[in-house]
Amino acid sequence: MTTITKLLIANRGEIASRVIRTAREMDIPCVAVYSDADADADFVREADEAVHLPGTAPADTYLRADLVLEAARVTGADAIHPGYGFLSENAGFARACADAGITFVGPPPEAIESMGSKIEAKKTMAAAGVPVLPGITIDTDAEIDASALSARVADDIGYPVLVKAAFGGGGRGMRIVREEAGLVEAVEGARREAVTAFGDGTVFLERYLDAPRHIEVQIFADTQGNVVHFFERECSIQRRYQKIIEEAPSPIVDGALREELGSAAVAAGKAIGYVGAGTAEFVMGADGRFYFLEVNTRLQVEHPVTELVTGLDLVRLQLHVAEGNPLPDEALDASITGHAIEVRLYAEDVAAGFLPATGTVHGFTVPDLPGIRVDAGVSEGSEVGVHYDPMLAKVIAYGATRDEARRRLARALSESSLHGVVTNRELLVGILREPEFAAGTIDTGYLTRHDPLALARAGRGASIVPVHTLAAALAAQATHRAEARVLGTLPSGWRNVPSGWQETSFEVEGEDVAVRYRLTRGGLRAEVAGEALDAVLHEASPQRVDLTVAGVRRTCAVRRVAEVAYVDSALGSTTLAETARFPEPGSLNAPGSLLAPMPGTVVRVSVEEGARVAEGTTILVLEAMKMEHTIAAPTDGIVTEIRVTTGQTVDLGAVLAVVEEPS
Repeated sequence: MTTITKLLIANRGEIASRVIRTAREMDIPCVAVYSDADADADFVREADEAVHLPGTAPADTYLRADLVLEAARVTGADAIHPGYGFLSENAGFARACADAGITFVGPPPEAIESMGSKIEAKKTMAAAGVPVLPGITIDTDAEIDASALSARVADDIGYPVLVKAAFGGGGRGMRIVREEAGLVEAVEGARREAVTAFGDGTVFLERYLDAPRHIEVQIFADTQGNVVHFFERECSIQRRYQKIIEEAPSPIVDGALREELGSAAVAAGKAIGYVGAGTAEFVMGADGRFYFLEVNTRLQVEHPVTELVTGLDLVRLQLHVAEGNPLPDEALDASITGHAIEVRLYAEDVAAGFLPATGTVHGFTVPDLPGIRVDAGVSEGSEVGVHYDPMLAKVIAYGATRDEARRRLARALSESSLHGVVTNRELLVGILREPEFAAGTIDTGYLTRHDPLALARAGRGASIVPVHTLAAALAAQATHRAEARVLGTLPSGWRNVPSGWQETSFEVEGEDVAVRYRLTRGGLRAEVAGEALDAVLHEASPQRVDLTVAGVRRTCAVRRVAEVAYVDSALGSTTLAETARFPEPGSLNAPGSLLAPMPGTVVRVSVEEGARVAEGTTILVLEAMKMEHTIAAPTDGIVTEIRVTTGQTVDLGAVLAVVEEPS
């Protein structure tokens, strides 16, 4: 038995804040560690003490076990909670904590090692009677023989094949290969991504089940030999192999199947001598048969849904077990009450194929509705860069039934605002309100069957652009009048020549939209994009515009930051960048220029200048927010310029290469 007197959190963002919240309730002082990029982050201010890790990249900061242990030494922390990601599943780090006399809030190093390799994990699970899928392994330093690899896959697995990193998780390095032609490139790409994310390029290939359900089971174990499960979570709504919506319990799992899943998960925990919080993950086919994926030897991102349906605080239990205590009765006899659904709010551009987004957070609010919980890693003024995972916050809803939780969450999200960074909020709302999701008939192919962009736009009113652009223009004019130093009593939009129009334009979703309006004795006259609007203005202030358009009255909340207006109403949310009337002349990019779709680092240049390429040929690969993004030739042509080199950091919109069509 031991007592934790000071806890260091070896992580960042929302999970660091989450751990601090429970530790504070337990009267355990907390130490944060932070990189240069996180110097002003919320979790740093929330901790009792904080230690700077010089640098920005994870490999230089949060992944430096020596720096984290030194931070614990200088602050007198006698325990470390690793959160998830970074060092959380690093057996060497767990062992180093023990060697330093520091309690690692997680499983024993041996348990981490046994599950750290997906290959060895599957062998262990098969021996324990847990169902597994067939697969093969390619070591990090192994030479790839294309013909031999193709033969092994054909003989031992068959297509389609899932390629994934053998160490780590979170969807890093995952590729689906449906035919022999793309096999080698997928393996090589997965290797690079695995090295970047986990420091080991070993990859694992296994048979891919088309559109299965992704079901996981929360397990918990203490040092007295108790191993229990806290039921299942449904994690089938995914994009790019990463979860975006999770719920507990699963809408497809009945009592008998729950017992079967739970027994398999507990068997997995016992087989590896588990201690603490862990998750056994399974894929389930349409026939109800399930197969082992992995055991995540850490707390999961989606743990709040389990907390809400069981009434347990999993972080509190982690700390309780780490002190050598047995699991309390409420954990040994846990039960499910109600339903909970969680969404992950990501900084990403759905319309651009889920590309990561960056920026400064303005006005992040979630309405305070019954049953709503928010675990956030950002707040007003937070900077979202390219170095870390793009998840900004988790919004979780609890209800007596699944439908109640679903409706509460959809309403809370639809009334939320997060400005300054492009997010997936509207996609999440669209999914929650879509009939197939509402019925619970979901699987990992959901976002293949349903167009993400169509889902994101489903909840937006058709008149959102004209209403919001007019509201932004009227709010801007109200701001000008409020700031006027002379003739401040004149009404907004007053003109010496009554027939004069106020004119402005905004860039909205990549298009320029012109707005013209006049405020006359007869009321408001307005045109948007050349179309006259039947509009009545009731009130206009810099932050609020009360407007009737086409017989429907709505209130628009307007937030202006520099030349950008963020407008929210019942129609949805819009970002409008005011277009300069007299823009500075700028140089035009050469025809055929390939531009960086996001800030990032060049990890591979695949062709040389002068090469003749076909449409779709990979020109180079960018990495941003731990994910690789391929820049391909948009047409057949000749690569006339390569303007970047491997390892170079580029900004959004930078010219990377030029591909000219042959004359």
